[in-house]
Amino acid sequence: MLRRSNINLLAISLLAIVAAMNFVFPVPWWVYVMILFSWLLITVFGSFFIRWNYHLTSLHSNKSISKDHVSLTFDDGPHPEFTQRVLELLKQYNAKATFFLIGKNAEKHPESIHDILSQGHSIGNHTYSHTNGFGFFNTSKVISELEHANSVIEKISGFKMRLYRPAFGVTNPNIQKAVKTLKLNSIGWNVRSLDTTKRSEEAILKRVTLKVSKGDIILLHDTSPKTVDVLERLLLFLQVNNLKSVTVDELLNIKAYE
Repeated sequence: MLRRSNINLLAISLLAIVAAMNFVFPVPWWVYVMILFSWLLITVFGSFFIRWNYHLTSLHSNKSISKDHVSLTFDDGPHPEFTQRVLELLKQYNAKATFFLIGKNAEKHPESIHDILSQGHSIGNHTYSHTNGFGFFNTSKVISELEHANSVIEKISGFKMRLYRPAFGVTNPNIQKAVKTLKLNSIGWNVRSLDTTKRSEEAILKRVTLKVSKGDIILLHDTSPKTVDVLERLLLFLQVNNLKSVTVDELLNIKAYE
């Protein structure tokens, strides 16, 4: 299993073995480099691929669920225009979703938080700033970011969030320690729409519909007109295929708030 502790132990063991062998016969320097390079490569990939659960365990789906449920999740909001359009579509199709909110956006658009909750959806923490350098923050800075987002949104909603969606899907030892300290549930996904890329609506929709089945968590963003257009067709697809979208906490049978 590709977990950080296992890979670190393996790398140290291999280096120790090679060092011991060096007393018997000369070991080329590139053998050490290859071990270190392999360790570094796996660690980098493990940091960017949340589904590996390399640094911390995230919940990506619930394939053991008996009902034909999936969960639509939306990152990076709330947005002053597109969050409302997403909510209208969800209401039209009687679908529920989970919105992972950026704290600074929540401060600007508190009315969207009230609308999300009043319509039966759930919310989660997606950091306060969602800065590009988030993956380089030390543990105390990560904790500060998550606590700040929780505090801002709790003042607006009255709820203290327990769900966390890692910014950019990036994890590392500092984020793992922060999540453990704050007793949050890290929520990943197993169907990624790639709706923030330059892919066409057709390509995004096809990517999701070819993969989705009951128990899946779908990653979307309520931040662009393209996603709104894809969402309408996706909701119709789910309806036709008897798949119902519920909040991620219902899908996973966990609590969204303290």
